[in-house]
Amino acid sequence: MSLYSLILIALALSLDAFGIAICVGLKDQIKLKSKLEFIASFGFFQFLFSILGAYAGILFNTYVTSVPNIIGGAIISFVGVFMIKEGFENKGKCPLINPKMCIILGISASIDAMVIGFTVLDKMQNSIQLYQYSLIIGFVTLGMSTFAFFIAKYLKRIGFVGKYADYIGGIILLIFGIKMMF
Repeated sequence: MSLYSLILIALALSLDAFGIAICVGLKDQIKLKSKLEFIASFGFFQFLFSILGAYAGILFNTYVTSVPNIIGGAIISFVGVFMIKEGFENKGKCPLINPKMCIILGISASIDAMVIGFTVLDKMQNSIQLYQYSLIIGFVTLGMSTFAFFIAKYLKRIGFVGKYADYIGGIILLIFGIKMMF
């Protein structure tokens, strides 16, 4: 996989965390400590879940059957459609967020990283490269979450910013999945 593709995937995966971070950052009562907890949670779980997904994919390909690119692309496209569907269901509204929920939100924003690990990162023969790619995914998410909290204080007047993150991430994954299939 090229670095360009990896960065695109990492950006698409980080948009869930970006949307949540914007949503949380728009609240006046959120403190710096809570913001840092959210940022760390998002980055860590994106990293962890991409590794876990890759190892699950390796085990699946070794002991069950190999997943062809068409199935992997279809799964990634499905995740993209699911992200778009979530955007329609939320209708741009941010649910009431308790700062203690950073672990739950970190996990829920990172489930798609496990799917990407299972379908894309599972073909890596080198464990060091797998960890490097997963670190890139985690750091991109860390950066995007930090950026989201930084700009949230300027975006408090614009209500539609957070609601489009799911759509953008879903479209990127959908396009990448179609590209992978063909």
